Amino acid sequence: MHLNDLFRIATEKKASDLHLAANRRPILRINGELQEIKDEPVLKPKELEKLVLEILSVEQKEKFIKDKELDLSYEVEGSRYRVNLHFERGNVGFVARIIPPAIPTLEDIAMPGIVYEFTRLPQGLILVTGPTGHGKSTTLAAMINQINKERVCHIMTLEDPIEFLFSSDRSIIKQRELGTDMLSFDEGLKHVLRQDPNVIMVGEMRDLETIAATLTLAETGHLVLATLHTYSAAQTVDRIIDVFPPHQQNQIRLQLSMTLAGVISQRLLLKIGGGRVAAKEILINTPAVANLIRENKTAQINTVIQTSAEEGMMTMEQDLKQLVNEGIVSWEVARAYVSKQNL
Repeated sequence: MHLNDLFRIATEKKASDLHLAANRRPILRINGELQEIKDEPVLKPKELEKLVLEILSVEQKEKFIKDKELDLSYEVEGSRYRVNLHFERGNVGFVARIIPPAIPTLEDIAMPGIVYEFTRLPQGLILVTGPTGHGKSTTLAAMINQINKERVCHIMTLEDPIEFLFSSDRSIIKQRELGTDMLSFDEGLKHVLRQDPNVIMVGEMRDLETIAATLTLAETGHLVLATLHTYSAAQTVDRIIDVFPPHQQNQIRLQLSMTLAGVISQRLLLKIGGGRVAAKEILINTPAVANLIRENKTAQINTVIQTSAEEGMMTMEQDLKQLVNEGIVSWEVARAYVSKQNL
């Protein structure tokens, strides 16, 4: 068995992820559900280690052994994968995200018109949020693809690792990968202004330094797109502010109220008949929302979203209701994502 054979199986079965663990058969995540590959043997710890290390360079092996974690991109016959290596109970663990071969359009992923408007903004911060594995990177890629088709500008991406490969259309696109093209997100963000960008994509706002640098970039007249692991628009605002020490939080509220353009919070749900679809919550930073952010009244943001459909906003519950009414998602699936107070 070679790892490439498992990648081919994962791609053929349209899995989103491939999991390898010691003393288990290889496992695929298909439409959100984990399924063993029954035809493959159980992987003994040494067999798994040999299988995984075969795809690493000497430098990657040394880094993995030293850091006990490694993220990388990998390609087999034109198909790309985002790979994470780790240790668990002394054994090697492996997870690969299968990256679709074609960059989806906003139409492909059923994004509403306001998201197209986000991509046409000259400046500001646009956040795509949600749990791991719920399509944040895909939405971000579709937005970059839309900008690339419509606008003549310079797009810089900072990723860990590079996932979708973009080809310059009307825009110039340069993709930088952590570890290969830059030493850290923080350093990459510090120097990106000298590279004359119009649009900057940050793969993930992962810590205080990255969040602070991203806010500053949005404040200096650039359109910045980034992802964050949060569950709702209001929680996104709180998460950004709470990562800073208390004495800085009033300043950050002011900064965020001025730079934030919008938040797209999403979950992938199982569709009736198979496949998955994104249910979305969309926040636009109107003067009313900006005022709530400044005054630390983020608990009221959801009320503003509920009453601002004409401006393009929607709550998760509103979008879920529409998906159920259109026969795309069953009520049994949708109700798991409805807030308890709205049941």
